[in-house]
Amino acid sequence: MDERRLKELIEEKKYVTLKKELEELNQVDIAELLEKLDVYTALLIFRMLSKDLAVEVFSHFSVEQQRNIIGLVTDKELKYIVEELFFDDMVDIIEEMPANIVKKILKHAKEEERSLINQFLKYPPESAGSIMTIEYVDLKKHMTVGDALNHIKKTGLDKETVYTCYVTDENRKLEGIISLRKLVISDEEKTIEDIMNKDVIYVHTHDDQETVANIFKKYGFLALPVVDKEDRLTGIITVDDIMDVIEQENTEDFQRMAAMAPSEEKYLDTDILTLAKHRILWLLVLMISATFTGRIIMKYEGVLQTIVVLTAFIPMLMDTGGNSGNQSSTLIIRGLALGEIELKDAGKVLWKEFRISVIVGFMLAVINFFRIYLFDTVGPLVAFTVSITLFLTVIISKGIGSLLPMAAKKLNIDPAIMAGPLITTIVDAISLILYFKIATLILGI
Repeated sequence: MDERRLKELIEEKKYVTLKKELEELNQVDIAELLEKLDVYTALLIFRMLSKDLAVEVFSHFSVEQQRNIIGLVTDKELKYIVEELFFDDMVDIIEEMPANIVKKILKHAKEEERSLINQFLKYPPESAGSIMTIEYVDLKKHMTVGDALNHIKKTGLDKETVYTCYVTDENRKLEGIISLRKLVISDEEKTIEDIMNKDVIYVHTHDDQETVANIFKKYGFLALPVVDKEDRLTGIITVDDIMDVIEQENTEDFQRMAAMAPSEEKYLDTDILTLAKHRILWLLVLMISATFTGRIIMKYEGVLQTIVVLTAFIPMLMDTGGNSGNQSSTLIIRGLALGEIELKDAGKVLWKEFRISVIVGFMLAVINFFRIYLFDTVGPLVAFTVSITLFLTVIISKGIGSLLPMAAKKLNIDPAIMAGPLITTIVDAISLILYFKIATLILGI
């Protein structure tokens, strides 16, 4: 079903056909279709869905749509949604809702759930604890495989995933993991202790969500256990939750690399004043920092007046330097994000970028020399001045572009901040100083 078909059935009031066709779709697709309707029509269709499907669809609505639905449904309907939502989805919703909506949700949550929600909300916003769920299958090592399978059948329906089960002792300390596949193919008389994997990879509740994302990418997990400081199993993080984190982290990096304050709102849903506010601060910083470039030019005004043609090559030198630095910084930021590069590799990175910059800088300088000399009809000394400056600018800018993100990482600053406009501003100033110093020496000005 597409949007046109949906509106056609609504206009013709063919609600039985509409319900039947919707229930054949995936809940994500249903949520996407209902998002495009006005809230009252969406609520009408939402109420037509079966209860279990309605809960699934609700969890995939945008925050704004969830807020609208909660504000319009009856207490009885909300009570059912709250009771049936997975715990981590409920926590995510509560984190995004205004106080009056939160009160309405908590009113229908069970007492033990309210206590757990308060505990979850105390975890740092971007920590493993804030994105984990408590709906996992836990087993004891003295259980037989047959007992474990029966336990999964009884409790698995309410769990986020049953594909990986977690073995804990009486104090909830994590002792091992076992896959559902291993359980199914094992002898029913064997104990869990005999077949479980004791080499468990886990994260702590206060670990950064980006660290968690890197572990998922490295090992290809479907779920990852989360323990507290005493190694007690607190919850699990599933792959669908970490995919949202990866998307969020990538979006933030792109925004920072473009010199904008990060925002979680969709572009078309964000008002222009908010977008302007996110951009103006960095633009102001970069504008003020660019005054250093102006001061450098003013300082060497005499050089430019003596040989005016030097002015024509300033944009080319600054652009090439900025582009060279951005190439290096982009690769280094990506390597840091994926865990391919660590801080201890700074020396290796600098040496590699130096060798690359010598090759690239030399080729650009040689081509540039003949281009200027033959086509711009300037003397060989001016062509050599510009070309040697270009060569050194490429080397320095690639060094800056590779080291600044690593320095940021060392200082616990997002490396993406050191990309794009900031590196360009620094390289511009350095390339100008080099240009005028070299011109003074070679041309004897």
